[in-house]
Amino acid sequence: MSKNTNSTHTDAFYKEKHKEEMKYQVITFAMMIIFTIIAFGLVAGGFSKYFTIPVILVLAAVQFLFQLYYFMHMNQKGHEMPALMIYSGVFAAILTILALTTIVWW
Repeated sequence: MSKNTNSTHTDAFYKEKHKEEMKYQVITFAMMIIFTIIAFGLVAGGFSKYFTIPVILVLAAVQFLFQLYYFMHMNQKGHEMPALMIYSGVFAAILTILALTTIVWW
C-alpha cells in the first residue's frame, strides 16, 4: 500500500503557520514593551501634560489592539461574535465617557 503523505503536508503547513504566528507575537510583545518604555520616558522626562496624555492614550490604544489581534487571536476566523461584543463594549464606554464629560463640563 502507498503511504499517506497528506498528513505530513498538513502537519508541515500547521507547523509553519504556528511558527509565523509565534514570530508575530514576539514582535508585537517587543513593540508593546517599547511603547511602555516610551510612556514611562514621557512621564519621567517632565514633558507637558498636554503632550504626554494624548501620546500615552494613543500608545495604550495601539497596545489594546495588538493584544486583541495577536494575543487573543481576534484576527482568526470564528471570532466574529466576540469581536462584535468587544467593539460594542468599547463603543458603549466611549458614549458613557462622552456623556459624563458633557454633563460635568456644563
